[in-house]
Amino acid sequence: MDLSIILPTYNEKEAVVELIQVLLSSLKSRNINPEIIVVDDNSPDETGLIVKEKFKDVPNVRCIIRKERGLATATRRGIEEASSEIILLMDADFNHDPHYVPQMYEILKKYDYDAVNGSRYVWGGDMHGPRGRYYGSYTFNMFLNLLLFIQTQDNTGIFFMFRKKLISHLNMKAIFNGYGDFFMRLLYALKLLKIKLIEIPVVYKERHSGKSKTFFYKYLFQYTWTAIKIRFSGKTLIH
Repeated sequence: MDLSIILPTYNEKEAVVELIQVLLSSLKSRNINPEIIVVDDNSPDETGLIVKEKFKDVPNVRCIIRKERGLATATRRGIEEASSEIILLMDADFNHDPHYVPQMYEILKKYDYDAVNGSRYVWGGDMHGPRGRYYGSYTFNMFLNLLLFIQTQDNTGIFFMFRKKLISHLNMKAIFNGYGDFFMRLLYALKLLKIKLIEIPVVYKERHSGKSKTFFYKYLFQYTWTAIKIRFSGKTLIH
């Protein structure tokens, strides 16, 4: 396999099947052979069971249904299950446009980067939806840049491709806990490792269907507190 794609899910039955089909098609057209790992937190809408049934004859699509819940630990489980040397983290609801994935892969391979971050906040990037949400998120990300001195402009998006070899240097348990704030810890840890990283502009779409499980203002305090803790104890995130 050339690429392992991790899709954490919880009540995503309306989008994830179509997303997997689009990913398989777009990557095949570029001669990229992926494995897709769905990690489902025992969704009440039976997302995991639907994926298992729909792709039962597709060997490079796997679905893990677990009793635990949590975006960070689901992501970690997917990374641990990945067989490819390149891993992609992305949403399962079309918020992250799957058509960017071949471009991210080819940039990482061609220019020998350690990681590629899909960013709303570099030139050419954007996000659909209310502008107040965009500017609120943008302002918070600029705050993170100032506090953590990290090189990325988008520190909360989690549309991220990286080389699996990096995880041997990471304290996975310390990084992958909580909700989406794990991504700030991951980026800070990679900064400490001085990896070769590039951001590319992406446009985030509205969800394909269903309801968002991330509410900016709900998580603002949690993410801010996480960032402060990272600033003063971030060295514990790497070995």
